[in-house]
This record gives sequence, structure tokens and C-alpha cells, in this order.
Amino acid sequence: MIIASRFNGPPGTGNGGYSAGTFAVLVDDGVPEVTLVKPPPLEVPLAASAGSVVDPAGEVIAAVRAVPSFEPVAPPVTLDAAVEAATRYAGFADHPFPTCYVCGPERSDGLRVFPGPIDGAVAAPFTAPASVTAETVWAALDCPGGWSVLSPGRAYVLGRMAAIVGALPEPGSQSVAVGMLSSVEGRRAAVHTALYTPAGDLLAHARATWVAI
Repeated sequence: MIIASRFNGPPGTGNGGYSAGTFAVLVDDGVPEVTLVKPPPLEVPLAASAGSVVDPAGEVIAAVRAVPSFEPVAPPVTLDAAVEAATRYAGFADHPFPTCYVCGPERSDGLRVFPGPIDGAVAAPFTAPASVTAETVWAALDCPGGWSVLSPGRAYVLGRMAAIVGALPEPGSQSVAVGMLSSVEGRRAAVHTALYTPAGDLLAHARATWVAI
């Protein structure tokens, strides 16, 4: 397993959702849950070892396990409402990682998911790239959860994520990514995300823990 450099989150490390989606293949049966122990390195060969992902030195990068299925929590949002919400994306004015592959406004070659506030949640349109994969969907589910808790001067990174990908969006199609904050306890925030078609059909959903840095 190698996280290519273009799939970065914070500079020099892998986007949490994309990395977690890459590591999720270690789960053969059940819902994969990935805990990021260290920031995923870029362009480094990583290997599976007893439910963990390790770097060439044997350092654990992530722990992977199967968990029971869970229901979606983040509600559907119409595509028009998501487009409007994205115009109010806080990351345009203040972004801790503006070159993030998923939500970085400085990445013209990224997914450009810009979640803005709407009815106690955040939402954004998502245009599936030509090479859409399960890892792409994990990535699109990742950052909307973070932006449900991120605030100016208070940066968070993904700590743990479990996702259920029911279907991949068609290449070039638009869908709606929704994130919702569940709770905050100390430095940890529990969030839920979901990806819906414009008709409101569920494509994928996730739950995650983000950690303030």
C-alpha cells in the first residue's frame, strides 16, 4: 500500500479519509474501522501486519478492525441547497490545510468538497472524478465531518473512521456530501457524514472521531 503524494491532507501526510479507505481493504468481512495512530506518510511502502498497517521500520501507522453495521445519521440535503451552502465555506477565509486533496481551496486538481453550514450541519456538492474508487468515497466522507467542528484557530485531524460504501457515484456525476457534529469531549469530536444522490438516495455513510491539534 502506498499513499501517493497527490492524496495529501496536512502537508506531507496522507488525507485521513483517503488513507483510511486505502487501509480498509484489510477487512474481509464486516464494516471496516480505521484508527490512525500516526499521520500516514506519502510515497512510502506500507504493509499489513496483524490488523495493523506498518511502515518499513515496523512502526504502526494505523489499526484496522471490523465493527458492526450502523445506520446513517447525517440527513440528506438537496443539491441546490448544498451548492448554496458551499458558497459560505469557512475554509475560503481560514483553512488550516489549504492544499488538502479533498477540501483545500488551493487544489485545482483535488476533489474540491467545500462544506458550508446548513440547518445544523454542513453540506457541499461533490463531483465524482473519472477514476472514482471506494477510497475516493472515503475521502469525500472525511472532510465534511471535520468542517462540522472546525473553527478559526482550532484545527482538527481525523483520528478514527468507519464507513459503509453502498455504491460508488458514477464518474462525473454530482452528489451531496453532508457532515454533522454529534458531540465534543475535550479534544475529541464525534461526527457523522453521508453521501447522497441528488434524488436523496444514500450512497455511503460514515462515523468518525476528529482530534484537536
